Amino acid sequence: MSTVTPDVPSVPERALRQELAAAYRLIAHFGMTDLVYTHLSVRLPGPQHTYLVNPYGFLFEEITASSLVKVDADGHPRQPTAWPINPAGFVIHSAIHRARPDAACVMHTHTVAGMAVAAQDQRILPVNQISMEFHDRIGFHAYEGIAADDNLSERERLVRDLGQHHGLILQNHGLLTVGRSVAECFYRMYYLEQACRIQIAAQSTGMPLHFPSRDSILRARQQFEDDTDQGQLIWQALIRKLDREQPDYKD
Repeated sequence: MSTVTPDVPSVPERALRQELAAAYRLIAHFGMTDLVYTHLSVRLPGPQHTYLVNPYGFLFEEITASSLVKVDADGHPRQPTAWPINPAGFVIHSAIHRARPDAACVMHTHTVAGMAVAAQDQRILPVNQISMEFHDRIGFHAYEGIAADDNLSERERLVRDLGQHHGLILQNHGLLTVGRSVAECFYRMYYLEQACRIQIAAQSTGMPLHFPSRDSILRARQQFEDDTDQGQLIWQALIRKLDREQPDYKD
């Protein structure tokens, strides 16, 4: 009688497991979760088109490196696991990973601020310099219902609407970012969330909003883009925080 032998993660896979587990913990720490829903995913090296994603039913604060599940491009497990995977929830991620070779990491959230902005037609407003980083850098995808693995045509529209942007506002739904690394993707999600929180706070005052000149907005955006760090210093600081406070994320 044969038995299934669990994979022993390679050194690169082990590192990515720890990075993605750290991102799950940080999303929880900063109050950007929706209980057990939404996903963060990362592509594993190699030609097999495999990814790491959370087991369905875990709170983000529970995620560890070893609890992440290796799945194929359709969201089906490619390792032994006692926990279910939500293939429908991976639809968005699989479409983007397949279409964007640079999108090594994809993050999707359902936050109050993100969903509030996603309920508006004007998208991200340049009301703060944090917001200006995303000026014309975030796509917009019209709502088509809950993402489901039987709606293959929506994948094409998701890819089209993302284009070469850093992320998407999913209308009446939430936020999504992509990155060449977990660190870059988290940086973009954190600050896209901040841009949404600032926008909702500014709108809630009822006072007229001030918009800088277009030249100033574009100059600020370029200044952000000229920063080659793209969140690495922030990521390293946050990893030190997790190592002090939640070291079990590495388990």
